Parts: sequence; structure tokens; C-alpha cells
Amino acid sequence: MADPTGSPGTTPRAAGGGGAESGTVPRGTTTRPGAAPPAGRLPLSSGPGRLLVLLYGVFTVGAASRSIAQMIMKFGEAPLAYVLSAVAACVYAVILLSLVRGGEGARRVGLVCCGVELAGVLGVGTWTLVEPSAFPDATVWSDYGMGYLFLPLVLPVVALFWLRRARSS
Repeated sequence: MADPTGSPGTTPRAAGGGGAESGTVPRGTTTRPGAAPPAGRLPLSSGPGRLLVLLYGVFTVGAASRSIAQMIMKFGEAPLAYVLSAVAACVYAVILLSLVRGGEGARRVGLVCCGVELAGVLGVGTWTLVEPSAFPDATVWSDYGMGYLFLPLVLPVVALFWLRRARSS
């Protein structure tokens, strides 16, 4: 337990703080509940981030399994749609890993991938409306994610806000 007198030494490591096996953190590091996370680790998967982790996990598994099955069974029917669904699955997976891993580097990767996701949803969504013949079968991002209750359109916007907010934590 931390010495209330503030004497030199170390304080016990907060739960989930990671680091040395000795279970201590350097002098001057705070371990109070509700205190800011240790340097380099942001609570990306806490609070609203937990819902994002859940949703990105579901979307990663759903988009990956769907695109793999479609590419194996009927690739010739709509190759563009199936490849774009696979790309979406990869983007979702990277965002998921960024949220779970945390830290400044992961947050930056998550921001970039959320931007790519949003651009993909807007681009593919517009493309499917302008030239529907290019997509004989739907992708995750077709019609702005209408087949998924528009979650592919809303999710990156929410994630971008969360990742930007987590930086100031």
C-alpha cells in the first residue's frame, strides 16, 4: 500500500498496470482509483470503449466469415463485393486490436483505420447507389451499411470521437 507520508520508495502497482514482475511502480506514480492511466496506456477499451470492442468484434467475425465463405463458394459471381467485404473485415480487426491493446500508438492506428473505414463506407455506399450493377452481391458497406442497420456508417464516427477523447484522458 502507498505510504501516506509520501516517503521515498515505491508504491504497489495498480491492477492492470502491467510492467515489472516485482509488483511495484516507480516513486511518484499514482495508483489511486480513478487516476489517469500510466504513461503510454490509454483506457481505450473501458467505458464506451467496451461497447466498441464488442461491436468491432462482432463485425470482424461476421465480415471475415461471410467474405471467406463467399470467396470460397462463389467468387466468380461478385469478386469485387467479396474482396471489399474481406478488406472491411481486416479494417475492423485492426480497429478491434487497437482498442484492446490501448496506448498512444494503438490509438493512432485506430484513428487512421476508422478514417479508412468511414471513407470506405461512404465510397462504397455511394458507388452501390450510383452503379448498382458493379455489385451483384452486397458488401458490408453497400448502401452505407443499410443491411447492418447503418452500423457500418455510425460505428467509425463514434469510434473516432472515442479515440480522440481518449487522448485527452
